[in-house]
Amino acid sequence: MAETTEPRPPSFKVAFIGSHGVGKTTLCYGLAAQLKVDDIPLDVVHEVARRCPLPVNEQTGVASESWILHTQIAEEILAQARYPLVICDRSALDNYVYLLLSDGPQEGLELLVDWWMASYDLLIHVPVCDEPSADGFRSENPAFQRAIDERLVQELTRRGLTALALDPAQRSGWLECATAAVRERIAPRQLRLL
Repeated sequence: MAETTEPRPPSFKVAFIGSHGVGKTTLCYGLAAQLKVDDIPLDVVHEVARRCPLPVNEQTGVASESWILHTQIAEEILAQARYPLVICDRSALDNYVYLLLSDGPQEGLELLVDWWMASYDLLIHVPVCDEPSADGFRSENPAFQRAIDERLVQELTRRGLTALALDPAQRSGWLECATAAVRERIAPRQLRLL
């Protein structure tokens, strides 16, 4: 007799987007901890650029960003197959923005990014507030950091994508804002009483 399994409900996927060194990773871990308190099974898709065996930052190119994009998408697919909630430290678009600045649009990757961006249920834009600190990996050039953020905002607009924009003046409330936005969207819909 064949085993039957109930179909899983579609997962909810949120991505923190923005330039490097703005606090996306900290927010990912903070959001995961907040939602774990609610006993919500989830997974975090970590930034894959740190594992890229090819040049990144200002030296990135088509090969590097292709590796990063495809690895990111593969990890998101795996996480969504296993968990009802997935938190991503970056989206396909903000990874792609590094390539747009270095080598311009790439037709095949443009199509891939456009298609994949529809898979995110919520984008949360983390703004630049401080210059990037030395972490031994990411560029410390503040002009490069800001150029990435500015191009990302342009690409969101050009592609008709919306993101919850965290207020740079309210940094201490970012985690609370992100957590509330996710909880609101994943809460079971209440039936209206007659």
